[in-house]
Amino acid sequence: MSLEQDQLWMRHALSLASKAAQAGEIPVGAVLVKDQKIVGEGWNQSITLNDPSAHAEMLAIRQAGINVKNYRLIDTTLYVTLEPCTMCAGLLVHSRIKRVVFGAYDAKTGAAGSIMDVLNDTRLNHQVEVQGGVLGEECGETISAFFRQRRAQIKANKQKKA
Repeated sequence: MSLEQDQLWMRHALSLASKAAQAGEIPVGAVLVKDQKIVGEGWNQSITLNDPSAHAEMLAIRQAGINVKNYRLIDTTLYVTLEPCTMCAGLLVHSRIKRVVFGAYDAKTGAAGSIMDVLNDTRLNHQVEVQGGVLGEECGETISAFFRQRRAQIKANKQKKA
Protein backbone atom coordinates (compact mmCIF):
# COMPACT_ATOMS: atom_id res chain seq x y z
CA MET A 1 0.00 0.00 0.00
CA SER A 2 1.32 3.43 -0.86
CA LEU A 3 1.72 6.26 1.60
CA GLU A 4 -0.73 8.25 -0.53
CA GLN A 5 -3.41 5.54 -0.11
CA ASP A 6 -2.68 5.29 3.62
CA GLN A 7 -3.13 9.06 3.98
CA LEU A 8 -6.38 8.99 2.01
CA TRP A 9 -7.91 6.38 4.32
CA MET A 10 -6.50 8.10 7.42
CA ARG A 11 -8.26 11.31 6.37
CA HIS A 12 -11.49 9.32 6.29
CA ALA A 13 -10.72 8.01 9.79
CA LEU A 14 -10.15 11.63 10.90
CA SER A 15 -13.58 12.58 9.54
CA LEU A 16 -15.06 9.80 11.68
CA ALA A 17 -13.10 11.08 14.70
CA SER A 18 -14.88 14.41 14.31
CA LYS A 19 -18.20 12.60 14.81
CA ALA A 20 -16.89 11.34 18.15
CA ALA A 21 -15.79 14.85 19.15
CA GLN A 22 -19.20 16.30 18.26
CA ALA A 23 -20.75 13.76 20.64
CA GLY A 24 -18.34 14.67 23.44
CA GLU A 25 -16.31 11.49 22.97
CA ILE A 26 -12.53 11.25 22.66
CA PRO A 27 -12.04 11.89 18.93
CA VAL A 28 -10.83 8.59 17.53
CA GLY A 29 -12.05 7.23 14.21
CA ALA A 30 -11.40 3.93 12.43
CA VAL A 31 -12.10 2.52 9.00
CA LEU A 32 -11.54 -1.08 7.88
CA VAL A 33 -10.69 -1.54 4.21
CA LYS A 34 -10.55 -4.60 1.97
CA ASP A 35 -9.71 -4.38 -1.75
CA GLN A 36 -9.90 -0.57 -1.52
CA LYS A 37 -13.50 -0.69 -0.26
CA ILE A 38 -14.82 0.17 3.19
CA VAL A 39 -16.14 -2.90 5.00
CA GLY A 40 -16.56 -1.24 8.40
CA GLU A 41 -16.14 2.08 10.15
CA GLY A 42 -16.58 3.48 13.61
CA TRP A 43 -15.74 6.21 16.07
CA ASN A 44 -15.46 6.26 19.83
CA GLN A 45 -18.87 5.88 21.47
CA SER A 46 -18.05 4.56 24.96
CA ILE A 47 -19.86 7.42 26.73
CA THR A 48 -22.80 7.53 24.32
CA LEU A 49 -23.41 3.78 24.49
CA ASN A 50 -22.36 3.34 28.15
CA ASP A 51 -20.00 0.66 26.86
CA PRO A 52 -16.30 0.70 27.76
CA SER A 53 -15.59 -1.52 24.75
CA ALA A 54 -17.16 0.88 22.23
CA HIS A 55 -13.83 2.07 20.85
CA ALA A 56 -13.62 3.14 17.22
CA GLU A 57 -11.72 0.00 16.22
CA MET A 58 -14.16 -2.30 18.02
CA LEU A 59 -17.17 -0.75 16.28
CA ALA A 60 -15.53 -0.78 12.85
CA ILE A 61 -14.54 -4.43 13.22
CA ARG A 62 -17.98 -5.48 14.49
CA GLN A 63 -19.60 -3.76 11.50
CA ALA A 64 -17.13 -5.40 9.11
CA GLY A 65 -17.84 -8.87 10.50
CA ILE A 66 -21.52 -8.36 9.80
CA ASN A 67 -20.86 -6.90 6.34
CA VAL A 68 -18.52 -9.67 5.18
CA LYS A 69 -20.44 -12.35 7.10
CA ASN A 70 -17.30 -13.69 8.75
CA TYR A 71 -15.52 -13.22 12.04
CA ARG A 72 -12.18 -13.55 10.26
CA LEU A 73 -11.29 -10.34 8.45
CA ILE A 74 -8.41 -11.68 6.39
CA ASP A 75 -6.57 -9.34 3.98
CA THR A 76 -8.01 -6.18 5.55
CA THR A 77 -6.32 -3.00 6.73
CA LEU A 78 -7.54 -0.99 9.69
CA TYR A 79 -6.88 2.74 9.66
CA VAL A 80 -7.25 4.36 13.08
CA THR A 81 -6.34 7.83 14.27
CA LEU A 82 -4.80 6.64 17.56
CA GLU A 83 -2.55 3.68 18.34
CA PRO A 84 -4.73 0.78 19.50
CA CYS A 85 -5.01 -0.08 23.20
CA THR A 86 -4.52 -3.64 24.49
CA MET A 87 -8.22 -4.47 24.12
CA CYS A 88 -8.32 -3.35 20.50
CA ALA A 89 -4.93 -4.91 19.71
CA GLY A 90 -6.26 -8.23 20.98
CA LEU A 91 -9.29 -7.85 18.76
CA LEU A 92 -7.06 -7.18 15.73
CA VAL A 93 -5.20 -10.42 16.42
CA HIS A 94 -8.37 -12.47 16.94
CA SER A 95 -10.06 -11.10 13.81
CA ARG A 96 -6.94 -11.84 11.73
CA ILE A 97 -6.60 -8.34 10.36
CA LYS A 98 -3.55 -8.19 8.12
CA ARG A 99 -2.40 -4.63 8.72
CA VAL A 100 -3.07 -1.66 10.98
CA VAL A 101 -2.16 1.90 10.11
CA PHE A 102 -2.47 4.42 12.91
CA GLY A 103 -1.92 8.13 13.23
CA ALA A 104 -0.90 9.30 16.71
CA TYR A 105 1.22 7.22 19.04
CA ASP A 106 -0.24 6.70 22.52
CA ALA A 107 2.45 6.89 25.20
CA LYS A 108 -0.04 5.96 27.94
CA THR A 109 -1.97 2.97 26.56
CA GLY A 110 -0.53 2.14 23.12
CA ALA A 111 -0.26 -1.60 22.44
CA ALA A 112 1.23 -1.41 18.94
CA GLY A 113 4.73 -0.53 20.06
CA SER A 114 4.52 2.38 22.51
CA ILE A 115 3.86 0.64 25.85
CA MET A 116 3.79 -2.93 24.57
CA ASP A 117 3.59 -4.65 21.22
CA VAL A 118 0.67 -7.05 21.29
CA LEU A 119 0.37 -7.02 17.51
CA ASN A 120 3.81 -8.52 16.90
CA ASP A 121 4.08 -10.85 19.87
CA THR A 122 5.31 -14.12 18.36
CA ARG A 123 3.76 -16.06 21.25
CA LEU A 124 0.36 -15.35 19.68
CA ASN A 125 -0.96 -17.28 16.69
CA HIS A 126 -1.27 -14.21 14.45
CA GLN A 127 0.79 -11.07 13.99
CA VAL A 128 -0.41 -7.84 12.44
CA GLU A 129 1.68 -5.59 10.20
CA VAL A 130 1.95 -2.14 11.80
CA GLN A 131 2.52 1.29 10.29
CA GLY A 132 2.42 4.12 12.82
CA GLY A 133 2.59 7.87 12.49
CA VAL A 134 0.56 8.31 9.28
CA LEU A 135 -0.78 11.88 9.54
CA GLY A 136 0.43 11.55 13.13
CA GLU A 137 0.69 15.27 13.87
CA GLU A 138 -2.83 15.95 12.60
CA CYS A 139 -4.27 12.98 14.49
CA GLY A 140 -2.42 13.92 17.67
CA GLU A 141 -3.52 17.54 17.47
CA THR A 142 -7.16 16.46 17.09
CA ILE A 143 -6.96 14.60 20.40
CA SER A 144 -4.88 17.30 22.13
CA ALA A 145 -7.34 20.02 21.09
CA PHE A 146 -10.21 17.95 22.46
CA PHE A 147 -8.56 17.61 25.87
CA ARG A 148 -7.54 21.31 25.92
CA GLN A 149 -11.18 22.23 25.34
CA ARG A 150 -12.36 19.77 27.98
CA ARG A 151 -9.93 21.16 30.57
CA ALA A 152 -11.03 24.72 29.74
CA GLN A 153 -14.68 23.72 30.25
CA ILE A 154 -13.90 22.14 33.61
CA LYS A 155 -12.01 25.27 34.68
CA ALA A 156 -14.86 27.53 33.55
CA ASN A 157 -17.41 25.41 35.43
CA LYS A 158 -15.31 25.62 38.61
CA GLN A 159 -15.10 29.40 38.28
CA LYS A 160 -18.88 29.67 37.87
CA LYS A 161 -19.39 27.74 41.12
CA ALA A 162 -16.90 29.89 43.04
